[in-house]
Amino acid sequence: MPQRRILVTSALPYANGAIHLGHLVEYIQTDIWVRFQRMQGHEVHYVGADDTHGTPVMLRAESEGLTPEQLIERVWKEHKRDFDNFSVGFDNYYSTHSPENRALCEEIYGKLEQGGLITKRPVEQFYDPVKAMFLPDRFIKGECPKCGAKDQYGDSCEVCGATYSPTELKNPYSTVSGAEPVRKSSEHHFFKLSDPRCEGFLRRYTQGDNHLQSEAANKMKEWLGEAGEGKLSDWDISRDAPYFGFPIPGTDEKKFFYVWLDAPVGYFASFTNHVRGKKLGDGLLQDFLRPGGNTEMVHFIGKDILYFHALFWPAMLEHAGFRTPTRVYAHGFLTVNGEKMSKSRGTFITANSYIEQGLNPEWLRYYYAAKLGPTMEDIDLNLDDFVARVNSDLVGKYFNIASRAAGFVAKHFEGRLLPVQADDSVNWPASAVAIASADNIAADFENREYGKAVREVMRIADIVNQHWDKAKPWELARNPDQHKALHTICSDCLNAFRILSYYITPVMPDRAAKARDFFGVTGEPRWTDIHQCAASVKPYEHLMGRIDPKQIEALVAANTDNLKPSAPAAKPAAAKTTEKDVEAATAQPTHISIDDFSKIDLRIARIANAEHVEGADKLLKLTLDVGELGTKQVFAGIKSAYDPATLVGRLTVMVANLAPRKMKFGMSEGMVLAASGEAPGLFILSPDSGAQPGMRVK
Repeated sequence: MPQRRILVTSALPYANGAIHLGHLVEYIQTDIWVRFQRMQGHEVHYVGADDTHGTPVMLRAESEGLTPEQLIERVWKEHKRDFDNFSVGFDNYYSTHSPENRALCEEIYGKLEQGGLITKRPVEQFYDPVKAMFLPDRFIKGECPKCGAKDQYGDSCEVCGATYSPTELKNPYSTVSGAEPVRKSSEHHFFKLSDPRCEGFLRRYTQGDNHLQSEAANKMKEWLGEAGEGKLSDWDISRDAPYFGFPIPGTDEKKFFYVWLDAPVGYFASFTNHVRGKKLGDGLLQDFLRPGGNTEMVHFIGKDILYFHALFWPAMLEHAGFRTPTRVYAHGFLTVNGEKMSKSRGTFITANSYIEQGLNPEWLRYYYAAKLGPTMEDIDLNLDDFVARVNSDLVGKYFNIASRAAGFVAKHFEGRLLPVQADDSVNWPASAVAIASADNIAADFENREYGKAVREVMRIADIVNQHWDKAKPWELARNPDQHKALHTICSDCLNAFRILSYYITPVMPDRAAKARDFFGVTGEPRWTDIHQCAASVKPYEHLMGRIDPKQIEALVAANTDNLKPSAPAAKPAAAKTTEKDVEAATAQPTHISIDDFSKIDLRIARIANAEHVEGADKLLKLTLDVGELGTKQVFAGIKSAYDPATLVGRLTVMVANLAPRKMKFGMSEGMVLAASGEAPGLFILSPDSGAQPGMRVK
């Protein structure tokens, strides 16, 4: 495969707020694609920057007693910390408030002006006479001109949903000073997007060469309209002083570039800083920033900024002599539990609070990958499903393979593995299944079908675990004559785990690196490495734990907006004490000695099989793998709480020395432990990942 040369960007986060889980959808999506491309051996440069200019940043800095430069420096550090915590691997993370960006903005503006694509005309806006500044729409409030609702913003009404011009508001006031704004005219600079040259180019660009997803291309067709309709409007690219940004040349610092002009130019500025900082040569800059360099430029963005990235940005670049984007990939929004993120519900979750609650960032990377596809559809972070999927897929399936086999290899074969013949589907069935999906999974990552790739990985993990159960290595281990077969099944399943670890690398780079280290593999991962075999494994160490639902409860609580007035707390309902309350409060457990406890042989067991018992209303028949104790048959009264299929492969705790009991349906050789209370529900106990069948619970 010829090496590709790709410049990749994610949209620039605004320097006026924290990174939250909605933002991370985009950066994780991009990072997965970048890591996959690098595994293919391609040259990839992934750059980003903070979007720093505009009135909101200027006013926030003023309110905090800071200069804008001080504010954006602090926010940059916070953003960089969050990206690092979630393994978003920018080659260069920069700022739009940079000398490189200013120079590029001035160059692009100059080329457009020379080409006759800049025009000037007066614009009437609201002006704050106290702050002596023109007001952006979001800094004006008043009564909705449609429904009369008070305190509505200058562009739309949150009550009736109407959109309008800020000059249509009734009784308007400035949110900056509280003063009544006045209308004032000022000369603005415009990029002539309506020019026939721009329209002609955009019709070709947006409808050809797969620059956009089909749904995005259709949206562009709608916005462009039919030829001659004149649906494209010129783009206001200037703002009046005072304004935090770059002054437009020749305006005596009275006019500034609008933030949406210099923000996308920040992609090029960050790349320029990267190339020059790493001394990669200006020839590389020319290859990527100018036409004809045999390179690609790929943007990942949210669908809300498609208009800027698919119309203004390409048209500006085309007519300023710069290369245009090869691909613009737009994604949908994030909802949490099926609704928009909400501070009052605790679902407007910041990246840093997620980390502070002790949650593993790769849990979220995996969950997002499992949800993401190549379209602009929204994805939902269902917190209950998040817990269940991570615990089931990663702990119960993927890492489960290594934790099951590693102990046998260490105990019986000193960590050595047999050389696996991946094309031998009879003797090495797990490896054969795993390697057979390499091309399909690679195609899924290339096409941003991450959910499809993840589903295939977990399908293979299920098959590998089934091969393990079918081989019954715990029985093979008891017979020295069967140790070759034991060595084979262990080597086969561990090799399949190694292959899966390469497949999951773009999604979970940190855990996958630890998995490769388990096989003694160092260096940068390459997709072709899946065909190599490992000769041995190191002693197995715990690779990933389960999510505790209490962690999610704490996360939601930590992000709940406490600024809203709350209703008075209700008096405790238990003011009236009943006899039952007294009995519960005074009841004391009967103490036992440590000798009593030691009589109970509690063991880790893996549920190798679970099935319904014909004629039994409450029982399930469980076949438990108890390591070197072999298998035990147990009848458990948990039918009302569990579907048998969901139990297979799970670890639990059993009483292994309970006297066998002959029941109507067969012999029960122990008891699994489960929790219950006054509320409905039964919950079998599950040990943490890393525990192995047969381990004693002490």
